[in-house]
Amino acid sequence: MKLKKPIFWDNQKLSFWSIILFPFSIMYLLSVWIIRQISLLKAFKKPPIPVICIGNIYLGGTGKTPLAREIFKITKSLGKNPAFIKKYHDYLIDEIKMLDDTGKIFTGHNRLESIFLSFSENYDVAIMDDGFQDHTIRPNFSVLCFNSKQMIGNGLLIPSGPLREKIQSILRSNCIMINGIKNLEFEKKLHKIIGNRNIFIFYSKYKIKNIEKFRNKEITAFAGIGNPSNFFDLLKENNLDIKKTYSFPDHHHYKEEDFKKIINDKSTQIITTEKDFYRLNEAQKQSCDYVEVELEIENVEDFKKMIKSCI
Repeated sequence: MKLKKPIFWDNQKLSFWSIILFPFSIMYLLSVWIIRQISLLKAFKKPPIPVICIGNIYLGGTGKTPLAREIFKITKSLGKNPAFIKKYHDYLIDEIKMLDDTGKIFTGHNRLESIFLSFSENYDVAIMDDGFQDHTIRPNFSVLCFNSKQMIGNGLLIPSGPLREKIQSILRSNCIMINGIKNLEFEKKLHKIIGNRNIFIFYSKYKIKNIEKFRNKEITAFAGIGNPSNFFDLLKENNLDIKKTYSFPDHHHYKEEDFKKIINDKSTQIITTEKDFYRLNEAQKQSCDYVEVELEIENVEDFKKMIKSCI
């Protein structure tokens, strides 16, 4: 979804707009419930291969796609032949290209059909980037992604807040991946819901692979992702000299006037995210570079064991 996230979504206190929009959140919750009931009434068709779902309940900016790529590497290291599954939307072409550069991807308007198609081409694990809310598929393993800074925002459903489902939906997952620094307050909130269930919490962080390219340079950074501020913070945490930043909505399609504004100061090195770079035309790509990141998972061997047990 192309979306410029409202600031009040991440306010811990209720705002005027959260209250005003709350009736629409009730309507949204009702529509989600109806869709789920209709899905459950349909005849269940079991996928022919194991399915790993990487999902979220906070809308955007939780790191699903980088984690999907990392899980692809893990399953390959376990001797499997995995493929990505991604529901097709025009605005998701950036994420589709990112996955396609890593491995085989099957896209379409029906995830289950894409899984069967991957099986027909001899792939033996389906890695589903998004789809936690798709109740026509029952994954063998589900990972829910969060960011340690935004957590669950104000805790309210769309459009009063950023949540696609109530927080209690974490009980459908097998593990939770929190990207960023440890957040004990958030962990405590999650454990209160999890109780004694075997739902495990892992942490991950981004490491900049090509950081040496940008050292000792004055930098202009731009991003059109779920949480652009997280990208800018990552650059600052790596001691890069950030002079100016530009934020755009998630999946933003850059127009010429956007880029003229960004490259106005030609004395700085212009950088963006890999995801944004895929949305640029060839001329725009000549004017900037992108930051290559890899995901580092804490206690990765324990995480690998969980993946291995389900495939």
